[in-house]
Amino acid sequence: MFYIGCHLSASDGFLAMGRTALSIGANTFQFFTRNPRGSKAKAIDPADVAAFLALAAENEFRHAGGPRPLYHQSPAPRMSAPESSPG
Repeated sequence: MFYIGCHLSASDGFLAMGRTALSIGANTFQFFTRNPRGSKAKAIDPADVAAFLALAAENEFRHAGGPRPLYHQSPAPRMSAPESSPG
Protein backbone atom coordinates (compact mmCIF):
# COMPACT_ATOMS: atom_id res chain seq x y z
CA MET A 1 0.00 0.00 0.00
CA PHE A 2 1.18 3.52 -0.75
CA TYR A 3 0.95 6.20 1.90
CA ILE A 4 0.25 9.61 0.41
CA GLY A 5 0.37 12.76 2.51
CA CYS A 6 2.22 15.97 3.30
CA HIS A 7 3.10 18.33 6.13
CA LEU A 8 0.02 20.06 7.50
CA SER A 9 -0.34 23.04 9.79
CA ALA A 10 -1.39 22.25 13.35
CA SER A 11 -2.44 25.85 14.00
CA ASP A 12 -6.17 25.07 13.66
CA GLY A 13 -6.01 21.83 15.65
CA PHE A 14 -5.92 18.11 15.03
CA LEU A 15 -9.42 17.74 13.59
CA ALA A 16 -8.68 20.48 11.04
CA MET A 17 -5.51 18.61 9.98
CA GLY A 18 -7.50 15.42 9.50
CA ARG A 19 -10.15 17.18 7.45
CA THR A 20 -7.49 18.88 5.32
CA ALA A 21 -5.78 15.54 4.70
CA LEU A 22 -9.08 14.03 3.55
CA SER A 23 -9.78 17.00 1.28
CA ILE A 24 -6.52 16.46 -0.61
CA GLY A 25 -6.90 12.67 -0.85
CA ALA A 26 -4.19 11.87 1.72
CA ASN A 27 -4.19 8.73 3.85
CA THR A 28 -1.46 10.02 6.19
CA PHE A 29 0.22 13.30 7.07
CA GLN A 30 3.01 14.81 9.12
CA PHE A 31 2.88 17.79 11.41
CA PHE A 32 5.29 19.69 13.61
CA THR A 33 4.60 19.57 17.34
CA ARG A 34 5.23 23.32 17.39
CA ASN A 35 6.12 26.07 14.95
CA PRO A 36 9.53 25.26 13.42
CA ARG A 37 10.53 28.91 13.79
CA GLY A 38 10.73 28.44 17.54
CA SER A 39 7.47 29.66 19.05
CA LYS A 40 5.81 27.92 21.98
CA ALA A 41 3.77 24.78 21.44
CA LYS A 42 0.02 25.35 21.35
CA ALA A 43 -2.02 23.91 24.21
CA ILE A 44 -3.69 20.61 23.30
CA ASP A 45 -7.49 20.53 23.42
CA PRO A 46 -8.58 17.02 24.54
CA ALA A 47 -11.94 17.34 22.74
CA ASP A 48 -10.14 18.22 19.49
CA VAL A 49 -7.86 15.21 19.90
CA ALA A 50 -10.83 12.91 20.55
CA ALA A 51 -12.63 14.24 17.47
CA PHE A 52 -9.51 13.74 15.35
CA LEU A 53 -8.97 10.18 16.63
CA ALA A 54 -12.55 9.30 15.69
CA LEU A 55 -12.06 10.79 12.21
CA ALA A 56 -8.71 8.99 11.85
CA ALA A 57 -10.18 5.62 12.83
CA GLU A 58 -13.14 6.09 10.51
CA ASN A 59 -10.87 6.97 7.57
CA GLU A 60 -7.98 4.61 8.38
CA PHE A 61 -5.18 7.16 8.50
CA ARG A 62 -1.93 5.18 8.54
CA HIS A 63 1.81 5.35 8.13
CA ALA A 64 4.27 2.64 7.23
CA GLY A 65 5.13 1.96 10.89
CA GLY A 66 1.67 1.89 12.42
CA PRO A 67 -1.86 3.24 12.60
CA ARG A 68 -1.28 6.96 13.22
CA PRO A 69 -0.06 10.00 11.28
CA LEU A 70 3.53 11.01 11.90
CA TYR A 71 4.61 13.94 13.99
CA HIS A 72 8.02 15.35 14.51
CA GLN A 73 9.59 17.98 16.66
CA SER A 74 11.02 21.12 15.24
CA PRO A 75 14.75 21.10 14.54
CA ALA A 76 16.95 21.52 17.60
CA PRO A 77 18.73 24.83 18.07
CA ARG A 78 22.19 25.03 16.54
CA MET A 79 24.36 24.41 19.58
CA SER A 80 27.58 24.94 17.61
CA ALA A 81 26.81 28.58 16.77
CA PRO A 82 28.39 31.00 19.25
CA GLU A 83 26.16 33.64 20.79
CA SER A 84 28.73 36.29 20.11
CA SER A 85 32.05 36.51 18.32
CA PRO A 86 35.20 36.63 20.41
CA GLY A 87 36.50 40.14 20.30
